Amino acid sequence: QAQLVESGGGLVQPGGSLRLSCAASGFTFSRFLMSWYRQAPGKERELVASITSVGDTTKYGDSVKGRFTISRDNAKNTVSLQMNSLKPEDTAVYYCNADGSIVDYELGFRPYIYWGNGTQVTVSS
Repeated sequence: QAQLVESGGGLVQPGGSLRLSCAASGFTFSRFLMSWYRQAPGKERELVASITSVGDTTKYGDSVKGRFTISRDNAKNTVSLQMNSLKPEDTAVYYCNADGSIVDYELGFRPYIYWGNGTQVTVSS
């Protein structure tokens, strides 16, 4: 019963900040690549940020580099997204994603991918 539950979304003015959190349960969190995705109405879902299982490597979408920071706490099974200098174009539903997919020597590719239900972020004046 793997679960990802996002929180922290809301309405914020341009230039403001929000911190999103994702609480994970039901799987071995520390073994998973964690990511934040977002999707605005009429737009494709896009990668916002990802962080490796140990937390030593991060990746960001071009549109958020320098403004957003992803972090994780394996002891608490949480991943966060600190969003600063928010812009109206950041408005979207933000989804937490966990990916522990592996290639098993005997069984081949084994997908282990989980999604949260999302949290709304609205940036508007």
